[in-house]
Amino acid sequence: MVVSGAADPSLASAYGRLLTLLADSPHVDVFLDQIVRVAAEVVAPAVACGLTVRRDGGALTVASSDDLAAQGDDAQYRADEGPCLTALRQGQVVEVSDLRDDGRWRRYREPALRLGIRSSLSLPMTVDGVTVGALNLYATQPRAFTETARRHALAFTDQGSTALGVILRQADQALLHQQLTDAMASRSVIDQALGVIMGQQRCTATEAFTLLRQASQNRNRKLRDVAAEIITQVTGESPQPAPGFVTPGHQS
Repeated sequence: MVVSGAADPSLASAYGRLLTLLADSPHVDVFLDQIVRVAAEVVAPAVACGLTVRRDGGALTVASSDDLAAQGDDAQYRADEGPCLTALRQGQVVEVSDLRDDGRWRRYREPALRLGIRSSLSLPMTVDGVTVGALNLYATQPRAFTETARRHALAFTDQGSTALGVILRQADQALLHQQLTDAMASRSVIDQALGVIMGQQRCTATEAFTLLRQASQNRNRKLRDVAAEIITQVTGESPQPAPGFVTPGHQS
């Protein structure tokens, strides 16, 4: 991770916290919850921060530092317009200096003003060249985001996007690991059941698999479940799982 602008003590501290989050956060949701809290602190004087991501053609807040951020994001979703949605859809930074004088999103404007929102800064989060979310910073005073605050927000969002890309890839690897483990467990149970059928029916492995598949289809049950039932009937115990899948470089 390249730390641009790290000469600023507050940014250097924020980058250090991002690295700690990457090391300590076991789940994506934990990481997202912490990243908005760090952003709300480092980009003074923002009082609230929310993180919007794309979902099923729409948008969803996956983390917020407090109720104001959550309600501000929700006001945009209800209106289907607003600065964070514009940042997400266009991949551009969107700043609102004073919402009272800003006529770009009329359906969003009044609900946001009732919440006390006067200015905001929305920054797209890009992973591998694709805008996957937007970091939304809200303030209750007009013209809250100084040049320094904007610079901090841009630098933090850039580093946050890099960190988000890392943790998303980690999540993909964890999912792949679980899928491989599940597949191996199912294969082991089916192989054990085939051995039982071959012994009982005195048939080949191909013939045993045909019998097992027919039983699965006739009972409208998964192949693995039928296989597990056969093993339990013969041994009186549930089938034992196969040894866990071990990724290269993690063998003991």
